[in-house]
Amino acid sequence: MNTAEQIRILRGPGGEVEVEGAYDEFAARILARAGFMTFPALRGQWVRLPFDLGRDWENGHASWAAEMLTAAHYPVHLDPDLRTPHPGQPTPSPPATQPTPDVATGARTRR
Repeated sequence: MNTAEQIRILRGPGGEVEVEGAYDEFAARILARAGFMTFPALRGQWVRLPFDLGRDWENGHASWAAEMLTAAHYPVHLDPDLRTPHPGQPTPSPPATQPTPDVATGARTRR
């Protein structure tokens, strides 16, 4: 087993989904890709999902982040109440997102 400190994804006391533990720049990029935001805090960084987007959205993004981090061989603990089942999916799929306009062409793309 990897002796590195686990990256913990959990629901905080205020209901927010946040990340605790040690992580490097690559793990931070994975978390950002899954929708987590980083804010400066008194003791380093506060990494969390946006507020008030619904439990299903939060659970989907937290599960997706945990799956991607696990695939990248990071030791991850995901709070059991955040886990969403992905039956029959061998690889993580991104949660549905809203189309965004492509500035160069004006076309709408999915990110």
